[in-house]
Amino acid sequence: MSVKEYRTITDVKGPLVFLTDTEPVAFGDIVTLRMADGTTKNGQVLDTSDDLVAVQVFEGTAGIDLGTGVTFLGDVFRLPVSKGLIGRILSGSGKPRDDGPEIVAEKNADIIGAAINPYSREMPEEFIQTGISAIDCCTTLVRGQKLPIFSASGLPHNDIALQIARQAKIISSDDPFIVVFCAMGITAEEYNFFVHDLERTGALENAVLFVNLADDPAVERLITPRLALTAAEYLAFEHDYHVLVIYTDMTNYCESLRQIGAAREEVPGRRGYPGYMYTDLAMLYERAGMVKGKKGSITQFPILTMPGDDITHPIPDLSGYITEGQVVISRELHQKGIYPPINVLPSLSRLMNAGIGEGKTREDHKSVSDQLYAAYAQGKELRGLVAIVGEDALNERDRQMLKFADIFEDKFLRQGRDEERTIIETLDLAWELLTNVNTKYLVRLDQKWIDKYHPTEKKE
Repeated sequence: MSVKEYRTITDVKGPLVFLTDTEPVAFGDIVTLRMADGTTKNGQVLDTSDDLVAVQVFEGTAGIDLGTGVTFLGDVFRLPVSKGLIGRILSGSGKPRDDGPEIVAEKNADIIGAAINPYSREMPEEFIQTGISAIDCCTTLVRGQKLPIFSASGLPHNDIALQIARQAKIISSDDPFIVVFCAMGITAEEYNFFVHDLERTGALENAVLFVNLADDPAVERLITPRLALTAAEYLAFEHDYHVLVIYTDMTNYCESLRQIGAAREEVPGRRGYPGYMYTDLAMLYERAGMVKGKKGSITQFPILTMPGDDITHPIPDLSGYITEGQVVISRELHQKGIYPPINVLPSLSRLMNAGIGEGKTREDHKSVSDQLYAAYAQGKELRGLVAIVGEDALNERDRQMLKFADIFEDKFLRQGRDEERTIIETLDLAWELLTNVNTKYLVRLDQKWIDKYHPTEKKE
């Protein structure tokens, strides 16, 4: 460990400090900065060359001048981890925010983590029941998956995330979920909402919160998800917990990346975001999964708000490439007063087929889901036609599909914020709604499923 203090700061730009004439240092090394009044701040080496070192300061650069002393500690940023993390609320830099004691560490874990060897990964194929019909039936979540929520400002993505955090369970096992909640750039109002809801439902006892508020330094947001994932990996792979990691909001994280890139005067990529944003996001998302020989797992639910409701924006676009699907929140459904306003048509779970079917959910799950998609898509398309030619111009089949779209939104998608439906209740509800369509139009369903599950066509 170096004990030499350097006073060679040449420039301060935003959250960055630049030094010259230092010892050889490595990327990611942690740094202590001592100011004239004796107070200290922590930082990390962001860039290094023969004649210049760039340090990002986690607490912001206010008060730092050219006389500030800088000490390189010769180590990377580490998080003290133990089972004592469960039930705690920590800041975005890993310090207690709940007025509790410091974490008594079983070990200090490198927050960058180690990539899971692809050969050591297990294929995710165990169904997670969230209690939300739109997800469980149409966009099924599987243990070890990374499934983002694509939302936008003003939509209830946080309510949905909290409902999932409360209700998520593996129906084939009694093992509990530990929720690691990672909040980046949220307002104090949102923070109070999260904590109050988790306390109200008792979910805080099985949760770890890492919170970076909107008025906290933006640079801190770059380490907050890494701290959360380090805690998740420790609980999953050292203590065999099933861990559900919920990030909100990845858009704030990416904005911080853009801010740091601008301070470093990097050549910007699409819409000003750094060209390495894809790699940076992948380093977070790819820490989800299961490892052969380990009972624990990490399932990720990243939330991102699409700027301008634009699903082609770089943040959702790149996230879609890395993750295994998406759950899309609809402003149109929200304006109709439907909660949760999940638009199942652009939503997708690429691992759904691996986690459903006989012995996992129910044998008819895939066929029912396909039929709901088909009927709802046709009904929504017909709404546009009706606006032009009127409903009287439709044939019998089209009128039934048009009516089904309304019923699907009102009865299937709409749920209470504390309403939890089992997968069997969800599938039974789907069959009940399909009675509004003549069976000769249910072309996505095998006759054997109609004979077995259709409420009016059952053959005992």
